[in-house]
Amino acid sequence: MTDEQYQQGIEQFARMVGDDQIDALRERFRQVSPEFERAVMGIVGGEIWTRPNLDLRTRSLVSVAVLAALGRVNALELNIRMALNNGAAEEELVETFFHVAIYAGFAAAWDGLERMRRVVDELTP
Repeated sequence: MTDEQYQQGIEQFARMVGDDQIDALRERFRQVSPEFERAVMGIVGGEIWTRPNLDLRTRSLVSVAVLAALGRVNALELNIRMALNNGAAEEELVETFFHVAIYAGFAAAWDGLERMRRVVDELTP
């Protein structure tokens, strides 16, 4: 990964989580490992989320479905927030979790719906 991809990833994540949240997100990853933060920003943000052919809303819904199916709750909560920032509606997230229920189980969908409810409640004044 190049420094350019790393910087592009930081900018991409800033658009998805908000300029006011990017530093906290990066610090959260850095606390685990500085190399992990660099990999997430550069590879996930700079290479994957910037690819063509899927808009950010669609990419977010796919990510939410996969993370819910795998039970990756930390990343799921982050991606629910990003999905909402990327234009997904709450109703679309609910439908995504119904789809998860069929292919990965109702327990996975329930976990996802509970995470979604927490995020939506936090974001609603």
